[in-house]
Amino acid sequence: MSAMGSDEELGRRPVTFDSVGIIGGGAWGTALAQTMRLAGRETLIWAREPEVVEEINGRQANSLFLPGVTLDQGLRATARLADIAALDVILMVAPAQHVRDVGMALKPQLAGGKPLVLCAKGLEQRSGKLLGEVVSEVLPHARLAVLSGPSFAADVVRGLPAALTLACAEDRLGQQLVDALGYRQFRLYRSSDIIGTQLGGAVKNVLAIAAGIVEGKALGASAHAAVVTRGFAELRRFGEALGARPETLMGLSGLGDLLLTCGSPQSRNMSLGRALGQGDTLGAILGARRSVAEGVATAAAVAKVAAEKSIDMPIAQAVHAIVAGQQTVDAAIEALLSRPFKAEA
Repeated sequence: MSAMGSDEELGRRPVTFDSVGIIGGGAWGTALAQTMRLAGRETLIWAREPEVVEEINGRQANSLFLPGVTLDQGLRATARLADIAALDVILMVAPAQHVRDVGMALKPQLAGGKPLVLCAKGLEQRSGKLLGEVVSEVLPHARLAVLSGPSFAADVVRGLPAALTLACAEDRLGQQLVDALGYRQFRLYRSSDIIGTQLGGAVKNVLAIAAGIVEGKALGASAHAAVVTRGFAELRRFGEALGARPETLMGLSGLGDLLLTCGSPQSRNMSLGRALGQGDTLGAILGARRSVAEGVATAAAVAKVAAEKSIDMPIAQAVHAIVAGQQTVDAAIEALLSRPFKAEA
């Protein structure tokens, strides 16, 4: 398979990873697969849906999740996890609530010491654990990294510029992954804060539902700014309690992703919140979609952890109460507006 350019032409140092396996044939997995081809890597994508595998291989398209996009001729798809396990680097892009099951299926075929980059965003609903903890439990010999930041699949798959954080506890491996996975339009910034990089991408999905509800209820731009800002304060409190670095939450994978996801109807979580604010039921919204709004399940996990650790997160708790059917949208808004005045800091 021919690459799209030498390392020198792409402006990067030589790399040690030449092939990338993508687990997840949804919009983000497909966008990352396209990006890896643009970065010059041999790329194979695993999809659960047979029709996605067939269409990628036969027509260079994924109309189910990314309609209207022509994929690179060199991109191939498979239904066998063993094919993915044989490649140099694995990107885990399965939906957050399926990471454990997919990891268990991958485990018998995965060699020890293989780099695995977690690209899913969320917390495991039933345990409240970070997805990195889940991966470490089921794949203890994988070398973990995390990729997260402000990026819509529709932008990235078209080669539009984006910047994300790649976190890895091993400095040398982190640099090798940046060199292998990044290219001119897909800029990666290294970090060693795996916890903080995960938390920004997880909690912002919950807060985006709140921002969407504000838009759906036509509460105005001032209310939207208030929800995003106070939501960020909740994210910082949550991150502090779980060991995230403040500077990580102020960066691309924290504040950057929060601003993008809360500010555009392209966000699946914001658009879900907007529909809730307009009076649609959660069941009807989810029933009309193929893609996953991770904030729905993550809201329960965030609420669970916040309650256990006594973290004040009224906006996230309100989102959980709404999506769990414990409170109406109007009642949740009234409860938030009725809270006593307090100091900002």
